[in-house]
Amino acid sequence: MITRLYISNFALIREMEVYFPGKLTVITGETGAGKSIFLEALGLVLGKKAEQSLSESRKCVVEAEFRLKNRDMGEFFDQHGLEHDDRLVLRREISAEGRSRCLVNDSVVPLQAMKELSTLLVDVHSQHQTLFLNQGKFQLELVDGFAGNEALLVKYREEFSRLNAAKKELAVLESQEMQARKEQDYLQFLFTELKESGIEKGRMAALEEEGRLLENLEAVRTSLVSGFELLGSGDTNVLQAMAQTKQYLSAASKYGKQYQELLDRATSLYIELKDLSSELERQGLSLELDEKRLDEVNGLLDRQGRLMKKHGAASEEELIATRDELEKKLLAFASLDDRIRAAKKAVAESLARTASLAAELSSKRSKCIPAIEKEIRTMLGELAMPAATFRIEIRDLEEPGAAGSDAVSFLFSANKGIIPQELQKVASGGELSRLMLCLKALLAERKQLPTIIFDEIDTGVSGEVAARIGTILHKMSGDMQVIAITHLPQMASRGDHHLFVYKEEAGQKTVSRIRSLDPDERILEIAKMLSAGDPGNSALENARELLRN
Repeated sequence: MITRLYISNFALIREMEVYFPGKLTVITGETGAGKSIFLEALGLVLGKKAEQSLSESRKCVVEAEFRLKNRDMGEFFDQHGLEHDDRLVLRREISAEGRSRCLVNDSVVPLQAMKELSTLLVDVHSQHQTLFLNQGKFQLELVDGFAGNEALLVKYREEFSRLNAAKKELAVLESQEMQARKEQDYLQFLFTELKESGIEKGRMAALEEEGRLLENLEAVRTSLVSGFELLGSGDTNVLQAMAQTKQYLSAASKYGKQYQELLDRATSLYIELKDLSSELERQGLSLELDEKRLDEVNGLLDRQGRLMKKHGAASEEELIATRDELEKKLLAFASLDDRIRAAKKAVAESLARTASLAAELSSKRSKCIPAIEKEIRTMLGELAMPAATFRIEIRDLEEPGAAGSDAVSFLFSANKGIIPQELQKVASGGELSRLMLCLKALLAERKQLPTIIFDEIDTGVSGEVAARIGTILHKMSGDMQVIAITHLPQMASRGDHHLFVYKEEAGQKTVSRIRSLDPDERILEIAKMLSAGDPGNSALENARELLRN
């Protein structure tokens, strides 16, 4: 439960410190005195987004102290690495520039962590929340709260998220497949054309060399034959000269080592020249013009040139890279079917898990509805609506949504014999307030929250009904701390502790203040709420009577 709230430099509040002794605390004050500002300040330490305009030109500080006796919140503190005991202090600081800092027991934490922690501590019912009661999403959330579906909803939403991701991946793959169908035949043609061309590194240079040889075959053969004749077939040839040279050096070698070396060199030259002569003769005689091969080589060169131009390749290497890239794309097309089959399987499996979790949610919702309807009707009877009918209708969605496969509608009738209809069609503001109070009372009991705050839950009601609302709140305060902002004396009189919000001039500025009323001050305040002007004796006596009751 919250035990203390400190506020400084927040809108009209210069500095304020409030203590809450527990049970039922009521807060009253004139319209515009600052009751809503008080709630907005509390919202900051509960994780509400800060607005720079609220802190004006000074640093705003809001600090709330809680007592955690009998509350097991060790998992949250361990998860965020925070020390804790029975006393918990939440602090929010907002600079004049709008920079925000959140602290839990003097340790800086992210805003989201503070917001998460607040859901374990306080439930704040605002006036706007009663309007949400008409919305199907809010109604479904209330039913899930009664059914205790929080953990199951987390599992469902995780699976639903996986399902959507799997569907998105499948859609991308199917889109790729559709595009692939258009491209595959053409890419296959391009790849086959390149592959059949026999393109490989160095092949074009080899073909060009072969083409030049075939085109100049006669000149090459003439050169080879002429070389052969000079070396060994003419009347005077090099081989004959080398043979005679060998004979001369053989005779001289008998008379000195150096002449033997010359003979050895001459012998080597003779052998090499003889071999060269034979090779010139063989190659010269073997050369024969092949016009068919020349046409084939020129055709291959022309084809490769056209392919390079077609694919914008500046070199043989670029053309090979184009062929390899086409092969990769074709292989990807081949594997696309396997990937689509795997994606369809993933969607089907996730859909089955999602459907199973949705069915479990539906079952728990359906089981809790009769008990909710019965308890709400009983509580509405206590709030002077004995003939009211309340029914919860649950129906299947065409496709599962973020909260399962159900849609929920609250049906209501305030009068006997009238068929229940959707809330927005039949419920007045006062009826909505009473219905919301019933729902909140039951929900708070199941959630076992330590503190619940009501902001004018008595809107649209008066007199005896207001007194009955106060009685319900007082009953709730036996199990939890209840704080109620009210404008009705019947409600204010039910409080165990009464806080009064008021405005006063402080120098050149109007400020909001809050103080705890003693018994005599409570009588006077409630008497003022009963009277149009200054309270008379009858109003004071009525106030005393309300407090005694």
